[in-house]
Amino acid sequence: MLNPTGARMALLMRTSTLATIFLWAATIESPALAQRGATSGSGTPPASCRVTKPSDAPFVPPLPYSSAPWADGFWFGTPQLWTALPRSGVWKGLPHYTPSDPTFRQKSPWWREGYRRHASPESNLTVTGERVDAVAPALLSDHANSVWEDSQPDQPFMMTGLNFPTVGCWRVTGHYAGYDVSYVVWITQ
Repeated sequence: MLNPTGARMALLMRTSTLATIFLWAATIESPALAQRGATSGSGTPPASCRVTKPSDAPFVPPLPYSSAPWADGFWFGTPQLWTALPRSGVWKGLPHYTPSDPTFRQKSPWWREGYRRHASPESNLTVTGERVDAVAPALLSDHANSVWEDSQPDQPFMMTGLNFPTVGCWRVTGHYAGYDVSYVVWITQ
């Protein structure tokens, strides 16, 4: 049996612990709430999500890289670090990495002028991300590796996998050798 002082201390600690848990839970948005408004099948981001789109003066990588990554995409960045993005600013219908994984998976290629795959088979590229339209866990990024296409061995690049915990509006930033490139993309189902 606790003495009166011990009982008061135990009650105070329980109350303090419950208050801390309540305040923490109040700041975390449930996945269902975090996804509300982002599950639309339209693939059109809301006006509040200012996705990155091609500018009037788009980045063109140095030779030997092509002037556009694919018909519906564009290059974004600088000669020190760039990536390929969809013109719409939307990644729709991303798969889950495994059937039991609730995150939405996207491969993310990054280039850099003068990048040599043999000099850096394990890239020092890191990619971070945060949801900008709601509270959500941070983006998870795999360790980046050096890759290339057999038809273009002189154009190596760095590849990582991105796992978005929820759909919604995300700011993604690539970090490499003191250079950062950030973009905003809308993730929808």
